Amino acid sequence: MSQHPVMLLKVDLDPYGSPAAFLDSAVQCVADGGILMCSATDMAVLAGGNPEVCFSKYGSYPVRGKYCHEMALRILLACIESHAIRHKRYIVPVISVHMDFYIRVFVRIFTSASTVKTSPLKISHVYQCVGCNSFHLQNVGRINSKDKRNVALPNFCPTVPQECCECGHKFVMGGPIWSDPIHDKEWATSILSNVQAMSGAYPAYAKISAVLTSVSQELVNAPLFVSLHSLCATLKCTNPTMAMFHSALRNAGYQISGSHVDPLALKTDAPMSVIWDIMRCWVKLHPVKSRPGADPSNRILSQEPKLQASFSQATGGLVARKSPRFVPNPEKYWGPKAKAGRPLKTPHMDNCEFRFTANTLEAGDRTSISK
Repeated sequence: MSQHPVMLLKVDLDPYGSPAAFLDSAVQCVADGGILMCSATDMAVLAGGNPEVCFSKYGSYPVRGKYCHEMALRILLACIESHAIRHKRYIVPVISVHMDFYIRVFVRIFTSASTVKTSPLKISHVYQCVGCNSFHLQNVGRINSKDKRNVALPNFCPTVPQECCECGHKFVMGGPIWSDPIHDKEWATSILSNVQAMSGAYPAYAKISAVLTSVSQELVNAPLFVSLHSLCATLKCTNPTMAMFHSALRNAGYQISGSHVDPLALKTDAPMSVIWDIMRCWVKLHPVKSRPGADPSNRILSQEPKLQASFSQATGGLVARKSPRFVPNPEKYWGPKAKAGRPLKTPHMDNCEFRFTANTLEAGDRTSISK
């Protein structure tokens, strides 16, 4: 094989658990412009349950948050990119989804030594506040505007202070993760049209249609997301409707969308300061009791909002959807099954009892069995 290498147009990695051990070989054997399909079922590791194991396998540190499943996708993409650039190759994500109890990514692999040098611009660290769960991203690299070569340089010091400006708590750092788009929306829209035209040919049409619909509506330039319920839980206030929150952000001049990962997710290009200002305006309309001690809500609500939010219906907001974005599980207790391995040993007495029962049935003596 080393003398006559074979380049493949499609490679599918679908192990039970982590694909990290196969990534270096996989990125080398895919032809230029070919596609690599990769699944990972070790969600307890990627979602922050075992962060030290995640760092040892994927070279990234996960952060526990509502966006942990999207962060798992971006950790896997960053890991694939890190293996590809060692061989002067880079990836272009086609679609990346979290479904049921696993994640799956589809990426195209190309060869270009010059493009590999811009890889630090696609990778970011995550800073998350331990008090209010506000998060901020910072790219590993930056572009010097005075240099026409567009060479990526090391980025400056962290953009976040030692303490969160909203609640005064510390930040924890996670990553690095993939911060570029994780979907090709034009591809997703095209495939969705083809699937809808041949809906009868797909037994899992409802699931496929729901995922592609959600993916085609996501913002591509908004890594990670916030949860409306999490924001309200921090302030101990009642929840505004999703339509009202969407309208408040759109009236402020920002974009917002949902996510295929979580029905309550809000992906937006608005900074966290704008999001908290909207929540401050909401609490003024629906007052809450002050909390004792150093509760994050006290510090957040003590600040006057710089933005006066408008919750009136905005154009281009939420509309009634003809197809659902999320479908129920196919069966009760849906989840991963037991790992493949040795079959369970059957005790010798059980085999004897089975043979005796079978002989009794053949003999027709059913009374002894009923007894």
